[in-house]
Amino acid sequence: MAGFGDALATGADLVSAAERAALDALRPLDGAADLVCFFVSGADPDEVVLAGERVMALAEGAVTLGCTSTGVVGGGRGVEGQGAVSVWAARLPDVTLTPFRLDAIPEGDHLAVVGMHQPDPEDRAALLLANPYEFPAQSFVERSTDALGGLPIVGGLADGMHGEESVRLFSDGEVAESGAVGLLLGGPGVVGTVVSQGCRPIGPAMAVTKAEGNIVLELAGAPAYERLEALVNALPPEEQELAAMGLHIGIAMDEYADRHEQGDFLVRSVLGADPEAGSLSIGDMVEVGQTVRFQVRDHDSAAADLVERLRAFGEEHAGRTGGALLFSCNGRGSGMFPTADHDVRSVQQNLGIVNVGGFFAAGEIGPVSGRNHVHSFTACLLAFQG
Repeated sequence: MAGFGDALATGADLVSAAERAALDALRPLDGAADLVCFFVSGADPDEVVLAGERVMALAEGAVTLGCTSTGVVGGGRGVEGQGAVSVWAARLPDVTLTPFRLDAIPEGDHLAVVGMHQPDPEDRAALLLANPYEFPAQSFVERSTDALGGLPIVGGLADGMHGEESVRLFSDGEVAESGAVGLLLGGPGVVGTVVSQGCRPIGPAMAVTKAEGNIVLELAGAPAYERLEALVNALPPEEQELAAMGLHIGIAMDEYADRHEQGDFLVRSVLGADPEAGSLSIGDMVEVGQTVRFQVRDHDSAAADLVERLRAFGEEHAGRTGGALLFSCNGRGSGMFPTADHDVRSVQQNLGIVNVGGFFAAGEIGPVSGRNHVHSFTACLLAFQG
């Protein structure tokens, strides 16, 4: 049986915090850890590197993977905007671990990603941490479903307290400033993934009847802007306020489904509107014939959707989960909920587990309807057997 441990430590001395978190996470394990994942938030990039190196040294013998962020999750809480280290450790006798390091190199007029291993038939998922400032994470993840035979990818985009210059990636004793790092995970000890996009639909589902790239020109035979305007005007005042704060659109992933439920849509932002042209620009490509539905998001819808997804996952897998890695959007902490602890506590309560580690990401990676995507304002989970 796998054993798990996790801890979060804060303090002005980030290296000491890293040591405390690592030792506290490793202590409960039955034996040596097989996998140690860690996440570091700090103002001084050099100290952040030293903290990461300290965790990797203490986890000698284990596969190690980590990155920098602006906030970390562990020990049943979330910490944002201050020096903190989260360490998650696991004994995974039923999981194979294959590390990889990805780089983007110029090839003609585009970037080519090198370093990815072809998955084995036993591989159940991949874990990916990427530097979003120079690695083409969006295009890599979007193409990965076909390239990797449908293998689900879960993870997040790293960040730092000082943006691009402070991003670091950690893998098996090495520190990188660019690219991406990750693991292929195989065997029955990988339980599965949860993705909560946190939105709820408003109005009816409609077919796209005219579109160009990410511009929706017509919905159900009428100008897209007119459809949206009529929908918003018919909403109650409180929902009109939500729509004014930020409107989203869900793109149905399976056009052959008899009906589309809330989790069947890939949620993207509505970026702009052109009343004269009657068009809407959205945060993804859309094609004629696809079904879409407008969405709104607030802390109530985000909390409810996460609970629904977690409970469904728990029922499907009959309490198999013993530990998990959580990648929550950096907009889902105290900016959305009363505390930064919301998502990790929801995972603990609804899956009945204690050991959850992760970070607040600048973009979350996870599958929706069998295809991998980079999300925003989402919580993505990778669960392991206990």
